[in-house]
Amino acid sequence: MLDTGPLVALLDRGDKFHEWAKASFADLHAPFLTCEPVLAESCYLLRNLSGGSQAVLELIGRGFVDITFRMVEEVPTLNRLMTKYSDVPMSLADACLVRMAEMSRDSMMMTVDTDFMIYRIHGRQPIRLILPED
Repeated sequence: MLDTGPLVALLDRGDKFHEWAKASFADLHAPFLTCEPVLAESCYLLRNLSGGSQAVLELIGRGFVDITFRMVEEVPTLNRLMTKYSDVPMSLADACLVRMAEMSRDSMMMTVDTDFMIYRIHGRQPIRLILPED
């Protein structure tokens, strides 16, 4: 699964994680599962980069990312997760990704966000992460 940070880093050569993102994506196979809130965050963060938001849309069109997650079907679970982790606090994008991790057996999360080290799936299990060694 794909969080906002690596996607932004891949598209923004000035991002401190750009080289890590390029190398990580080169070692993995598309499509990368993500959710609409991640794409919205990415477009927002790339809004001042020439062609940034368009590049996000191009990745969707090329099948680089898969956004089949249906948030509307998961509202009670997302609400429960955001309430449980309100002290972090958990964003909607993070809640969607945690729920996706619960739904996908043997999933791994590509992120730069260390909050995913706190989040648990199925109540107790840590999420398997792909993080920069920063």
